[in-house]
Amino acid sequence: MKLAAQLYTVRDYTKTPDDVKKTFEKVKAIGYNAVQLSAIGPIDPQLLKEYAGQNSLEICATHTPFDRIVNDTDNVIKEHKLYGCRYIGLGAMNQEYSKDKNGYDEFLKAIMPAADKIYEAGLKFLYHNHAFEFAKIDGDKTGIEYLAEKTSPEKFGFLADFYWVQYGGASPVAFIKKYKDRLNVVHFKDMAVKDGSAVFAEIFEGNMDYDSIYRECLENGVEWAAIEQDVCTGDPFDSLKISHDNLKAKNMFKE
Repeated sequence: MKLAAQLYTVRDYTKTPDDVKKTFEKVKAIGYNAVQLSAIGPIDPQLLKEYAGQNSLEICATHTPFDRIVNDTDNVIKEHKLYGCRYIGLGAMNQEYSKDKNGYDEFLKAIMPAADKIYEAGLKFLYHNHAFEFAKIDGDKTGIEYLAEKTSPEKFGFLADFYWVQYGGASPVAFIKKYKDRLNVVHFKDMAVKDGSAVFAEIFEGNMDYDSIYRECLENGVEWAAIEQDVCTGDPFDSLKISHDNLKAKNMFKE
């Protein structure tokens, strides 16, 4: 399993091509050798590839907008092949789909033609969860279970965000065991408690059992762990460094 920085963490510093270039340099200086592209501003794909190459950064996955995946599938595939990136991620289904089983069916009807085409091109579609997918939508069946029931692991992976798995009331370790054939890229994100409420934290600075989560990922063949923190109390680059250094101190990831 390899380590990456999820660029959503530093989204305020990826709005322009020059921002992206500087951010790649900072992320590399921290010690990361890979990134997940997410929430970056407009940039020519070839230029982005050049900036990543200049810093010897792999692109492990993306978060690509729903409209682009559905309506511009061929160009999305072309860009990912340019990047040498196999995994096309979606950050979440649009809100109008998330309310009930009928909405999930409409989401699948919209996304699966693109997921099929992505699969045929040798790439893979990944769906990133939040907490709402753990609400029951069909009897005792949760949204995430419904998505798994209606799709194949080869064409529809889960980009598991373990903070949101736990926030949704599920066990991250049990989730890994259950959906191991769908997990290629995962998000490491810790949860602390402040004033009685859950807050985002750097890895091993919160209360989640990342020793067990890491071990279960490793045993079940997860390829990438991308560090993400939605909200940082200070400089987000410092948050990426804290998580990176805490993981390296436990010898969980090698350079």
